[in-house]
Amino acid sequence: MVNKILDPNVQHYINANLNTDLHSLLLKKSPFPDVSMQEIVQQIKGKQVAQKKFPFLLKNGIVFPPQLNLEQSSSEKTALYKSETLKGKKFIDLTSGFGIDAYYLSENFDKTTLVEQNSDLLKIVENNWTVLGKKARFINQKLEDFLLENKENFDVIYLDPARRDSHKNKVFLLEDLSPDILEIHGKLCSFSKEVVIKLSPLIDLKYLVTALSGIFRIDIIAVKNDVKEVVIFLSNGNKKEIICNAVNLESGEPTCVFSIGEEEKATAEYGEPEKYIYIPNNSILKAGIFNLIAKRFGVKKLHPNSHLYTSDKIIKDFPGRIFEMERIDAKQIRKKSQFNIISKNYPLKPEEIKKKYSVKDGGENYLIFTQSKKGKIILKSV
Repeated sequence: MVNKILDPNVQHYINANLNTDLHSLLLKKSPFPDVSMQEIVQQIKGKQVAQKKFPFLLKNGIVFPPQLNLEQSSSEKTALYKSETLKGKKFIDLTSGFGIDAYYLSENFDKTTLVEQNSDLLKIVENNWTVLGKKARFINQKLEDFLLENKENFDVIYLDPARRDSHKNKVFLLEDLSPDILEIHGKLCSFSKEVVIKLSPLIDLKYLVTALSGIFRIDIIAVKNDVKEVVIFLSNGNKKEIICNAVNLESGEPTCVFSIGEEEKATAEYGEPEKYIYIPNNSILKAGIFNLIAKRFGVKKLHPNSHLYTSDKIIKDFPGRIFEMERIDAKQIRKKSQFNIISKNYPLKPEEIKKKYSVKDGGENYLIFTQSKKGKIILKSV
């Protein structure tokens, strides 16, 4: 498939149809006897995804895999972030997939090994790495078989387990992944002093630290306030403290570093809305450090379940959004006015609020519907 797709005439046709409607294209007959229209559309979709997700692949000679592999791949941004602290002599990716993570994570290693059970996918990655001038050892084998036969040690092992069951439903518990992390993590740690595992953003941190031994670091990685990955770092050493990094890439916000257990020791002060309202980013909310944030930044919490904070001072390095707001009465909301609606710990959802008060969505102004300890409140941006 790789060689046929790379035929100059096929490549010219693909590039000439990058903006063509793909549904109408699929209805046409392929002009090439050895390349189907489905394969051509696959390459066009790949180039479209690459423009935003991994632009470093927008080069002549690059081949793209099916849609599912594109969706399951890390973005260039998250892969770059994960690569920043990894280095050594030998790196191995046991579930290489489309190879985006491996490409960046292996940057500071002398030797790289990629293990992938899908032979067609591995051929695509091998072709692409040759185009990009990147060297590696490519092994077409099931992870479980590789682990049974392997006698080699590595400085870092990386894997991104499959998060869908046999019925294609999404799963995220460690024992439901493929491979079963609880079953193989001991063997992984016997081959390497550091094991890095990418997990679903839905996974619970408390579950993680109780279910799996050897964790010494957890990264919660968001991009533009959308949590994409939870990444855990394992060691066979006796590191007792687990350090967490709550990261919001492309936001300009600082990384929040804390240790597991700090939240339980922290207490928050509560108060009514003051001049500024603070909304933590989603990596902070995922981390669940609601009291710790209040303590660290000297802000008051409005309500135990609102996760909104307030202060009469502006704190520019707060990891989230900051609004200057005033408290208003519902009667002050003019019909057909335009607002961005935020509802936190409030009985009505944004759509219901817009309908009730006859307001339009959008614009530069905000309304926050929430609760303090004294009851329901409405806040309007100044």
